[in-house]
Amino acid sequence: MRTRAFVMVAVAACVPSAHASDPFKVRFSWKLKGEYAPLYLARDEGLFDRAGLSVEMGEGAGASAALGAMLQGQEDAVIIPAAFALTAISKGMPIKIVALYHPKAPLGFVSFGQNAVRQPKEMEGKKFAYSVGDTVAAYLPVFCKKNNVDCAKINKVIVNPQLRNSQFMARQIDVIGAYLNIDLPLIEPIAKEPLVVLDVAKAGLVVPGLSIVASDATLAAKSGILARFVKAASEGFEASRKDSGAAAATLQKSWPGAPDIKVVRRQVEETLAAVPMIEGRRPGWIEAAPLDESLAMLKSVGEIESVKPVDSYFTNSLLE
Repeated sequence: MRTRAFVMVAVAACVPSAHASDPFKVRFSWKLKGEYAPLYLARDEGLFDRAGLSVEMGEGAGASAALGAMLQGQEDAVIIPAAFALTAISKGMPIKIVALYHPKAPLGFVSFGQNAVRQPKEMEGKKFAYSVGDTVAAYLPVFCKKNNVDCAKINKVIVNPQLRNSQFMARQIDVIGAYLNIDLPLIEPIAKEPLVVLDVAKAGLVVPGLSIVASDATLAAKSGILARFVKAASEGFEASRKDSGAAAATLQKSWPGAPDIKVVRRQVEETLAAVPMIEGRRPGWIEAAPLDESLAMLKSVGEIESVKPVDSYFTNSLLE
């Protein structure tokens, strides 16, 4: 009886109390979009509650700003494109990728047929609109170098992100960089003609995308809390696969000025389609090969000076 009592006490000590929740702050790298729906479903379906967490999620204004806030202790984790984390870690930032949902982010250039960009070289002479924090724009020099494109011949125009799509539709700009899982569902229904998409991954620009990143300090001081968040988030992705409509509806409730539910649902479904299914592993499990490929690409074009051992960039310990 004494042994059984000890085991019960030990197990109870490992289970979060139903009456106490650990606060956990998460910052996105951008404004609300369908990529984040699994996290909102995890919240509304009680997955974070069952993990003993009180999760606060907030919008962001770019990956660099989100990382800076996290290092200042304002956030426990950030949801950002992993490519930004690879560059930051290579330059000495004490952070790690703890879950990677998009080993290859669904990114591309979008244009209209009469002034199309079907090949990388056709970017030259085009008016390209971008916003601060734009992932495609951030890696445009890499894209140009890999594809022998003269970046100086691209007419780069900075625009308000809230106005970019409307300016594109009005033909005031020729091409935009797009998340194919987010932007295409928004603009295709209102385009008056078929859009032309250049998938940047097929042009050699492999950019790891949607990921959870934490600081080394948080991994050391709050590993248990962080592990509970990462696992509950991955359960949110699993639940979203089973019911993308519920995930879309849950996000839309928390999204002031959200687009039509059909658009949100397509964003969710395209996001999930880019998440690889690895047998026996939770969503977010990190394979080293795509990171190696991306790091080699970043080094080859001078984006980073040197590459650290690949296990310096990520850990799967929270998902094991």
